[in-house]
Amino acid sequence: MNAELGILYAVGVAYLALLFFVAHATEKGWLPDALVRHPLVYALSLGVYATSWSFYGSVGFAGEQGYNFLTIYLGVTLAFALAPVLLAPILRLVRDYQLTSLADLFAFRYRHQFTGVLVTLFMLAGVLPYIALQIKAVTESVAVLTQEAPPHLLALGFCATLSLFAILFGARHITPREKHEGLVMAIAFESAVKLIALLMVGVFALFGILGGPAALGEWLLEHPEAIEALYAPVREGPWMTFMLLAFAAAFLLPRQFHMIFVENMEPGALRVAAWAFPLFLLLLNLPIPLILWAGQQAQVGTVPDYYVLGLSVEHGYGWALFTFIGGVSAASAMMIVTTLALAAMCLNHLILPARYQNQALPRQNLYTWLLWGRRILIVLIIALGYVFYRLMEFHQSLAQIGLISFVAVAQFLPGLMGLLFWPRATRWGFIAGLAGGITVWALALIVPLLQQSGLMPGQLELQTWFRATEQNHWAFATFWSLALNAVLFVAGSLLTRPSPEETEAALACRREQMEPPRGQLEVRSVQHFEEQLAQTVGPQTAALEVSRALADLGLKSDETHPGELRRLRERLERNLSGLMGPLLSRMIVDHRLRVDPHTQMALADSLRFVEEQLEHSNVRLQGLAAELDTLRRYHRQVLHELPLGVCSLTPGGEIIIWNSAMGLISGIPSRDAVGQELRLLGDPWHGILRGFLQGDDKHLYKLQINLQGRSRWINLHKSEIEAPGALNPGAVVGGTVILVEDLTELHTLESEVAHNNRLASIGRLAAGVAHEIGNPLTGIASLAQNLHYEPDESERELSAQQILEQTRRINNIVQSLITFSHTGEVPSTAMGAVDIKICVDEAMQLVQLSDTARAHLFENRLPPGITVRGSHQKLLQVFVNLINNAMQASGPGDRIRIQGEATAGFAEILVEDEGTGIPETLLDRVFEPFFTTKPPGEGTGLGLSVVYSIIQDHGGAVYVDNLPQGGACFTLRLPLSTTPRLRASG
Repeated sequence: MNAELGILYAVGVAYLALLFFVAHATEKGWLPDALVRHPLVYALSLGVYATSWSFYGSVGFAGEQGYNFLTIYLGVTLAFALAPVLLAPILRLVRDYQLTSLADLFAFRYRHQFTGVLVTLFMLAGVLPYIALQIKAVTESVAVLTQEAPPHLLALGFCATLSLFAILFGARHITPREKHEGLVMAIAFESAVKLIALLMVGVFALFGILGGPAALGEWLLEHPEAIEALYAPVREGPWMTFMLLAFAAAFLLPRQFHMIFVENMEPGALRVAAWAFPLFLLLLNLPIPLILWAGQQAQVGTVPDYYVLGLSVEHGYGWALFTFIGGVSAASAMMIVTTLALAAMCLNHLILPARYQNQALPRQNLYTWLLWGRRILIVLIIALGYVFYRLMEFHQSLAQIGLISFVAVAQFLPGLMGLLFWPRATRWGFIAGLAGGITVWALALIVPLLQQSGLMPGQLELQTWFRATEQNHWAFATFWSLALNAVLFVAGSLLTRPSPEETEAALACRREQMEPPRGQLEVRSVQHFEEQLAQTVGPQTAALEVSRALADLGLKSDETHPGELRRLRERLERNLSGLMGPLLSRMIVDHRLRVDPHTQMALADSLRFVEEQLEHSNVRLQGLAAELDTLRRYHRQVLHELPLGVCSLTPGGEIIIWNSAMGLISGIPSRDAVGQELRLLGDPWHGILRGFLQGDDKHLYKLQINLQGRSRWINLHKSEIEAPGALNPGAVVGGTVILVEDLTELHTLESEVAHNNRLASIGRLAAGVAHEIGNPLTGIASLAQNLHYEPDESERELSAQQILEQTRRINNIVQSLITFSHTGEVPSTAMGAVDIKICVDEAMQLVQLSDTARAHLFENRLPPGITVRGSHQKLLQVFVNLINNAMQASGPGDRIRIQGEATAGFAEILVEDEGTGIPETLLDRVFEPFFTTKPPGEGTGLGLSVVYSIIQDHGGAVYVDNLPQGGACFTLRLPLSTTPRLRASG
């Protein structure tokens, strides 16, 4: 039955319009999001793999190669079975670094401009026969329906219409951030249509032509050669070759790479596609043998490639139109996605680098320029496919033409294996291997095609040169092209050394720690980022890209932290990679956002970078690497949970480590401190840490600071780290680690203990105080009574002076008690020069207020004028405690002597008694808190502990020993003062 050409064209355009409507409805949100993002929709969209070859040519391929036709789909199944180790790593790279094509992927790993150019040109050349195949399939299917040769304008009209729809489908967004959800949904719909169409033809072949399963069994018994024809090529043919080619094509064909990786919306969908897509291909291939046998039985008047359409014509015009739609659907989907992917490759690796070399990137409306550039390239690529179709006289079947492209994309397998599994691979090895494979591919497959079409004179037979005329044509071309490719790839990689950029990219491909960026950024603000980028990409593009990168990282526009700015630079490079390719984005970022190569990175900075990479790595470490990582995690946990504050700084003053304790002490969380320069911390920490760093002292004890209205006491310790770069051999690295001890609670506790100790001493002195005050009070009362009766003025004056003297005596006693009982919470700046002899005299006066003191003799043999730097009140408590301790160890009539001298910047004071001494086994414990040799209830064991603490705070030392003649001697060493003496105050 003949069909009008105009009707067929209208049906084809109407179907494409339906696909566009599906895409448009998806992007407008008319379809539920749960459906659009369903993993099965993603799996169906991968059905773009099944083109006119699958829809029409599989029957012809089965007729030639028997069950070998299944290898084209079993290879895909094998590829998706290896999804966790093969496809998932590629998907991660594409998503993380915003790569838009296979050329981007190889250019990212094998860092050289020629890498992207070579991959793009070869992919374009390798896929053109496949595009021409789709045009051939559509025009020949029209010929089958109309029973007449279609006019040449039909193919041209089909290409023009498809160009329009390709632009509408795929060239609507310019960055990979914005997925073409409409395209994915439309391709999934297209896959469902061609699956249904082919299954319906298979059902018609089984029941309408072959008469059902029972009749089919009888027919096969009567025609055993039909079964034999399917099995014989499997025993003799190159099924392993076909499996390998399909394995490579499953994810390396431009359309497959684009749909699997670039348009992936949910990484988890790949797990569903790993079984759903092979199931789709299985269903698609179930009817192929049935259609082949039905066509042979019905003696359909077409070549086996078009049995699908011929059987539909036998069934009726409506069936034929639906089958024709399935064929148009398969061809158009392939061309739309393929040209979209190739256009991105050509733009990123051919057009933009050439424009950038001439400093001619458009600085106004760059996005519009890129979008229209991609659209024009889509039209040009389809036009090239049409020219290839017109020039070639295809005498091969559809499957034979498709295999040419399959052998082409298989040449990327060695480079891809190196990308994923061999860090030693280099760009020169990749380029050499790919060039060798291209040469064999061209000589073995393209040259014979040109000769058959009359475009090249002569008769070049590569198989004859290799004396392999008996070998299968496809096995020969595949083996020798891949063998030369692999040998040159390995040899070239071993003979050359990878560049630092390649080493970095290799680590990224294996998801190991990338080498940390060296040096300091020359730009110091987000605004500076925009200004620098605007000089290349224009102010509008620069502002938008910087704002996107800030949003991705959750940073603010006023960010100035060097670490965060380095992250912003890296993010900008990734985002620009999705816009214009990884090489050009690296060139722009390196040129405009320079890093000073002369500045050195701190070891701590490198370790922090490595830790972050390992923390987010999904690589399962084994053996020694796993043990080292466990040890690293253990040490990091210890560091962060250490009760001491830890602050690590680079030589430039950037904070690298700020542990949890440091956050509690300072009130600044780790997330706000790490990566920030020390100068931005604010007071008091900037001044404290900076002053300590610039000082010569390695330790600073009992520093009092005011934090949020409260006084705090801290100890500071620092250590400079200088070592050869373990991570980067030859690099000089360094930094400083500061430890901060918070002594506030300890200081408060010590003050309370000292105060309680003083109160206890005052309690013991209470009776003596009453006696001492009582005597002058009695004298004052007597003198006051006599004044009333004393007529002599001079005697009255003398009595008044005596009253004042007794009053001063009382005041001195009270003042000493007040000074002694003071809590001691005085600022460290109040410390000054203290005359030791005067302080000891006051201590003896206080002690002698007690009744027990009257039984002892006290001698202050200290020379006058020895002054030490300290607190008068605290040193007074020291001597009161030591004298009390000596009294308790001495008997009635024993002497307690205090003597000393000034030597070598220190005052050495000895407090001696004539008691029984201290047992030798206990000498090392007398300064421990709560240690006492007295019976229970008679001592707290805190007196000497308080003495030790106060002397330590004064930068001195105290120790005890027994005297040869008996008794104990406490020796105090205190630093001498160079400032005037402070008088005791109330």
